[in-house]
Amino acid sequence: MAVSQIQEHTNRQSQIRSPIMSMKAVNKQFSGVKVLQNVNIELFKGEVHALMGENGAGKSTLMKIMAGVYQPDAGMIVYKGQEVHWNNPMEARNRGISVIHQEISLSPNLSIGENIMMGTTFKKNRFGLIKWNEIYEKAGHVLKSIGSNLDPRADVSTLSVAQQQMVEIARALSLNSEILIMDEPTASLTDKEIEKLFGIIEELRRKGVAIVYISHRMDEIFKISNRFTVLRDGQWVTSGPISETNPKNLVRLMVGRELNELFVREKNNSMVRPEERKPVLELKGVSDKKFVKDISLKLYPGEIVGLAGLVGAGRTELIRTIFGLSELSNGQIIMNGQQVHIKSPIEAMKLGIAHVPESRKEQGLLPNLSVIENILMAQLPTYRKFKLLQYKKMNQDADRYIEELGVRTASKEQNIMGLSGGNQQKVVIAKWLSIGPRVLLLDEPTRGVDIGAKTEIHKIISKLADQGLAVLMISSELPEVLGVSDRILVMHEGKLRAELSRDEATQEKIMYYATGEVK
Repeated sequence: MAVSQIQEHTNRQSQIRSPIMSMKAVNKQFSGVKVLQNVNIELFKGEVHALMGENGAGKSTLMKIMAGVYQPDAGMIVYKGQEVHWNNPMEARNRGISVIHQEISLSPNLSIGENIMMGTTFKKNRFGLIKWNEIYEKAGHVLKSIGSNLDPRADVSTLSVAQQQMVEIARALSLNSEILIMDEPTASLTDKEIEKLFGIIEELRRKGVAIVYISHRMDEIFKISNRFTVLRDGQWVTSGPISETNPKNLVRLMVGRELNELFVREKNNSMVRPEERKPVLELKGVSDKKFVKDISLKLYPGEIVGLAGLVGAGRTELIRTIFGLSELSNGQIIMNGQQVHIKSPIEAMKLGIAHVPESRKEQGLLPNLSVIENILMAQLPTYRKFKLLQYKKMNQDADRYIEELGVRTASKEQNIMGLSGGNQQKVVIAKWLSIGPRVLLLDEPTRGVDIGAKTEIHKIISKLADQGLAVLMISSELPEVLGVSDRILVMHEGKLRAELSRDEATQEKIMYYATGEVK
């Protein structure tokens, strides 16, 4: 049955069936700030329901209410024909509601198997000892069902972000849920892994599972969804069959205005470099102990260099080596014409190198602190005078960064986790700008960010380059690399395969080199 036929069939069925869950006129506020107002959504068995909206639109809050993390201030939740009031996430989970979170929430010091089976009863033998072989066998079965060959006995701390995401998916699928919430599940996956996930989603749909799918990738939404709901500024805008809309209309509904195209950086004429122009950062034959192999490159002030490649190409490892997070085994790092030895991030920061990591939650933010504390943490010692903090200057600087980067927050004292993903990312960027860097290393700076916030971040990056920063940016989204970069470097299996100018770069050429073709 074709996709259009499936959608038409499920649309007809939706009209005669009762939803497995409906949320009606839901309201929620935090610290007096309304984040949801009269929001409605209906979920049907065997359907994929796309929940759309910019970051900050209220999607995550609505899902947390559905999953029992928050309780609504007003409105009702009807589940299987009965009004319900979840007191905690475990109560919702026990009733058949599971969540695959955008931010990975695994226990890094436990094994893959323990993480997958966490929350279930671990069987014991007659001596009272846990039957670990049975735990690993069950976990291995779930992993194989999603096409993963990960060892259930391996520690989660040894996994890449993409591998951890697959474990998150396996954990949710192990619960045999009736409603499955997927919040940006493909953000860290390769194309091959995404295709596997779509196959799993189709199988779950056939079994009657209701799936809530949150993604900012329009091609995914129109490939797998049956219905959609759009939120904007915490309010319900519309719902309907996905077959009755199109990407342009969805974007208009999400942002409340026409958004003709993604940000495209104006051509930087200074990239035609005179001989006397000197690089701010140069690598000569740089290798680490495992992933990076003989990388040489130059980074000039005022330019954005895109670093493209498939997952596992060594892009993140290269940036970590430059920033002193991974040990340099061979080669030279040269800053402003002088060789430097960077053995830690502190040394990198002193040299004027800043690093925005790929995982905001795990590596970029302190989740228990406020917006102002996260912005100023990298430079906190500089605000001391006679062992006392200069609060007036701290507030002034924080206000300046919030205004310059357009951080939308109720207050600079607000907890950082109360911000949308796009605004959290702006805070991470602000934190590193506070050290006055000359080189900015960006690892997937718009991952999990909606189209509006993505455009804002692109403009921020471009403005920083125009002010003289040298920017090295990793992105797995080729339109982003092509739109923002002045030059593009392509990696494959730890090696630099190609350097493309802005004019000659295309998606086809980048993929040609990213898949292993030699320059």
